[in-house]
Amino acid sequence: MNRAHLSQLAVLATVAQCGSFRGAARELAIAPSAVSHAVSSLEARLGVRLLARSTRSVAPTEEGAQLLERLRPALSEIDLALETAVEARDRPAGNLRLTVPRTAAHLTLTPRLGGFAAAYPEIVLEIVIEDRFTDVVEGGFDAGVRLGESLQPDMIAVRIGPSIRGAVVAAPSYFETMPKPRHPRDLADHRCIRFRFSSGILYRWEFEKDGEAIEIAAQGPIILDEDHLIAQAAVDGAGLAFVFEEYVRASLADGRLVRVLEDWCPPFDGFFVYYPSRRQMRPALRAFVDFFKVGG
Repeated sequence: MNRAHLSQLAVLATVAQCGSFRGAARELAIAPSAVSHAVSSLEARLGVRLLARSTRSVAPTEEGAQLLERLRPALSEIDLALETAVEARDRPAGNLRLTVPRTAAHLTLTPRLGGFAAAYPEIVLEIVIEDRFTDVVEGGFDAGVRLGESLQPDMIAVRIGPSIRGAVVAAPSYFETMPKPRHPRDLADHRCIRFRFSSGILYRWEFEKDGEAIEIAAQGPIILDEDHLIAQAAVDGAGLAFVFEEYVRASLADGRLVRVLEDWCPPFDGFFVYYPSRRQMRPALRAFVDFFKVGG
């Protein structure tokens, strides 16, 4: 490959990202004429138009879009190699961007963020809260955190939290008028406080006992998207709630909540940090994994 092509390809990718030659010039800290010359020279050498220009915008042609689609992973790897070389001079440093569900942020990460920041002051950790599963490569993330059961097989996954367990709870006042359920099917006769994911899907309550797994489409007059709010609604007597037991441990201990169906709620593996197996691991990500992993 002609080495001059490499810098021109980087300019092309920046123009496509910014949508203009001037924007790319600002991003690259070079003159707009240099940006235009680099793209024109590349098109001339390849013999194909890569960008469609108008008075208002610049967009890839079909050929340009195909080239950029294959080009982005290679440029990302080059950027990563350069960042890794810089980080290797001293301590792990730079931006580290993670996609994390709200529950994992509350239960697993938040209690230890202060310690991580103290241990690695040169890492800028950005946590984006998303309940849906996210393609970390497509979303521009270094890694993600999810429950192990939702991970894809081509991902490397490292466990970063203890086993977790669900808890079905309600206030004592609720059970003054309603019988305690003894089987998940009894929930059909109860007012349940339901959880809606950011995707819009309502969570189906999942139970397991002696190898039997049951999913219940719980019904009830209240739907929330925050576990803390669900737990508080249960304390206030609004109905039965199904949340991770960490959210209600204190309320169970002081008697504000009563637990039912405990034998149908076995513990399971907690949260994992995941990242692509084909991507070189940055020192900043390695530091995060080593700090938060179970036993770390």
